[in-house]
Amino acid sequence: QVQLVESGGGSVQAGGSLRLSCAASEGTLSRYSIAWFRQAPGKEREGVAFTDNFGGTGYADSVRGRFTISRDNSKNEVYLQVNNLKPEDTAMYYCAARAGYIASLAEFQYNYWGQGTQVTVSS
Repeated sequence: QVQLVESGGGSVQAGGSLRLSCAASEGTLSRYSIAWFRQAPGKEREGVAFTDNFGGTGYADSVRGRFTISRDNSKNEVYLQVNNLKPEDTAMYYCAARAGYIASLAEFQYNYWGQGTQVTVSS
C-alpha cells in the first residue's frame, strides 16, 4: 500500500512554470506506476502524464512538450514540471499510483490517490 502527498501548486501568470511533487509517506514509489491527473471545475478528471515502473513515460496531447514527468527514487518522489502554463491548465492536480507496470492515462487503472494540489494560471 502507498500513501501519496502532492505539493508545489500555486498561482502563476500565463507562461509561468511550477514543479509539482508527489511524495510517498508510506510505500516505495519505484515499485509503482505513477500518473498525474487534473480536474478543472465543472470538468471530468483527465490524465496528463504517466511514468511506469520501468521509467517509461507518456503524455496527453494537450500537455506534450510543456509538461515533463520524472522520478527521484532516492527521495521516493515523482515530479511534474509544468512549463509555459496557460489559463486552461488551471485545475486541481492529483498523483495516482498502481503497483507494477501500467502505461496508461486511464483513471480506472490507478487505485491509490493523493489529495491534490491546486494550480491556478491567470492571463
